[in-house]
Amino acid sequence: MDAFRVDSKGPLSTPLHGTVVVGGAKNSALKLMAATLLAPGTSTVHNVPDILDVEVMGQLLGELGCTVEVTGGPTVGDPGSCRVTVPEELGSKAPYQLVRRLRASIAVLGPLVARCGHASVALPGGDAIGSRGLDMHLSGLEELGARVRVEHGQIVAEVTDRLRGARLALDFPSVGATENLLMAAVLAEGSTLIDNVAREPEIGDLCQMLVAMGARIEGIGSSTLEITGVERLHPVEHTTVADRIVAGTWAFAAAIGGGEVRIDGGNADHLDIVLDKLANAGATVSTTRAGFTVAVDRRLRSFDVSTLPYPGFPTDLQPFAMALASVSDGTSMITENVFEARFMFAQELARLGADLRTDGHHAVVRGRPELSGAPVDAHDIRAGAALVLAGLAAQGTTVVSGSHHVDRGYPRLDEALCSLGADVRRQ
Repeated sequence: MDAFRVDSKGPLSTPLHGTVVVGGAKNSALKLMAATLLAPGTSTVHNVPDILDVEVMGQLLGELGCTVEVTGGPTVGDPGSCRVTVPEELGSKAPYQLVRRLRASIAVLGPLVARCGHASVALPGGDAIGSRGLDMHLSGLEELGARVRVEHGQIVAEVTDRLRGARLALDFPSVGATENLLMAAVLAEGSTLIDNVAREPEIGDLCQMLVAMGARIEGIGSSTLEITGVERLHPVEHTTVADRIVAGTWAFAAAIGGGEVRIDGGNADHLDIVLDKLANAGATVSTTRAGFTVAVDRRLRSFDVSTLPYPGFPTDLQPFAMALASVSDGTSMITENVFEARFMFAQELARLGADLRTDGHHAVVRGRPELSGAPVDAHDIRAGAALVLAGLAAQGTTVVSGSHHVDRGYPRLDEALCSLGADVRRQ
């Protein structure tokens, strides 16, 4: 298994300098690919990141009868385009061998029920960051008129004619449930109102693509979506929104490693609370025409973080906040309110010498002047990338195994860090 090797002399010893370019959002591109199932013909999604998850989603769409062509950008690792040709008659079974590799594969459930009247989707796999129940997905489809059951490890959903509009209220603003029910409702008969929906920029991106396909959606960007169903959608071309989590990752890279990193393509408006935390800790944050810049020339102050659904602090950036807190001046409190198993990362960070204690969904982190290089293991995408960045603040050599997790969300992270002056290699 591949690993990342990080060699460092400690915090701020080799400041990062240069520019990185943020491509399309993984958490949007995968759902946009699923949305192409709603319209027979050829749709093209641009600004698709060059990551493993896109390849897996393409394979899944191929299993459903689509023809998928992913083309890269002008340089290896650059965002590219995904061209999906959807037949009139779709397959409706998403097999376990693909679904187990990709949590986002559950996003095909709503489109398949809406288009085919039948769907059989294996219970998904993905990152080991805690339970992410599908109750809201399934109960919402039932309220839209589908008969839903779980048998032999498959979610089976069926409807005799068309789904029917309904009034839905989510118990929690789940991104996945919002996306599935939204994509099911655009082809349902009548009007559907979904209350307490997720408000992440990726939801807005999906809504914009669906509207371009002919869907009728009101309330985009708010906590309530009202959808008037149509009988048929048409294929489109759409450009994926920038990846705010990758942009935030580079902001934390500058904060942990020191130096000045210009993040082109990053939307500072999507990271208000994150950049405010860094600025209050002592980083210099400035917006540019192309994105924003983060500069750090000294050890930052401690800070507190509490993860919440958007526009709160993103759970996907919590491991990076914990890594930064481990070398900040003072004591930080990290509270995880979204995924209970995110703190698996804390065990690995402690192997690098971090002084931290966890209790339930709280972690107290006492910053140290530096960490100490050691072998560690990546359990998920963000934890893996955060351990690589923590290695920048560790004296000696840090080896992060499980690099395949990182490859699911970051195109050539090691090469990008090397371009900024870090000593990071894949081994």
